[in-house]
Amino acid sequence: MALIAPRMTSGLAAEDAEKLQLALEGSHDITVFVDGTVHRLPPQARDAVVDLLGRFSRGEAVTVSSVEELLTTSKAAELAGISHTYLRNMTDRGEIPVEYRGTHRRIRLAAIMAWLDQQKKTEQAKQPPAKNDGGSATA
Repeated sequence: MALIAPRMTSGLAAEDAEKLQLALEGSHDITVFVDGTVHRLPPQARDAVVDLLGRFSRGEAVTVSSVEELLTTSKAAELAGISHTYLRNMTDRGEIPVEYRGTHRRIRLAAIMAWLDQQKKTEQAKQPPAKNDGGSATA
């Protein structure tokens, strides 16, 4: 699968970013129109679009690129936000499945995404429960 070159877009002007942020706050209905036709996005695509809009609403520059299904260890490590060496050690321990193309390791995008989801869940589990300071009513 050939990749399309990444596209970098500068952050929005402060006024535009603020308007977008206000529009996104509390909204659960993100509608996509293409040539006047409404398109319902599957949840993963919807989440990606909302993430993109959220980044723009914070005034961030954004780079959009394609990712191949089978990644080199360097690309997989970059996507996961970890070092190449750490990722190789994880594959050696069997924590992330790896495929070989000759002597080269390849890692499925889905395996990296599953690992990232697990890391997020582990981090959330470490968070202390929210305090209820509102005083509860008893019967």
